[in-house]
Amino acid sequence: MNKKLVAALSGGAALVLALTGCGGDDGGNKKLDDWAKSVCDQMQPQVKKIQDANSSIANVQNEEDSKKIQQTDSTAFQANADAYKALATSVDRAGPPPVKDGESSQKNAVKALNDLSGAYAGLKKRMDGLDTGDKSKFAEGLKGIAGDIGKLSSRSDEALKKLQSGDVGKAMAKQPGCQKTSVTSTPTKK
Repeated sequence: MNKKLVAALSGGAALVLALTGCGGDDGGNKKLDDWAKSVCDQMQPQVKKIQDANSSIANVQNEEDSKKIQQTDSTAFQANADAYKALATSVDRAGPPPVKDGESSQKNAVKALNDLSGAYAGLKKRMDGLDTGDKSKFAEGLKGIAGDIGKLSSRSDEALKKLQSGDVGKAMAKQPGCQKTSVTSTPTKK
């Protein structure tokens, strides 16, 4: 019942991780590095909240109890709404990155993150309103929610990609808070 929702959420998680995964060197721009640090220091805890929330949804994907699915998903959607709001606040407080078109990139990213926050709050409300007493209606409601999550990630992807492109992305990639954490900890041989 919940598998489409999990698949859709993994797209949203990829969206956040897109903010955290560039490589390269920005040429030592101190102002840009300071800007990236101010954003990235706030990012990792929020990314973790989003990953944890999405994991909780994945953990109930084979659950038969509609009420348990509803409670878990509703809590996860609220956590995602709060985390995206906090990310938007972090990017907003950091101000525009000191690059060409930095102000428009920042504004677009803040709007995209706030839109995601609002959309997840809306999904929570819809989830809370699903009829858990009728399994077919509940499954149909989950299917609709999963479809909307898929639309969310594509809608906000562009502004976030623009924010972390070029020198801004390179500066962010150097910050520990914006570096992707590996899913498995495999030791590397030298």
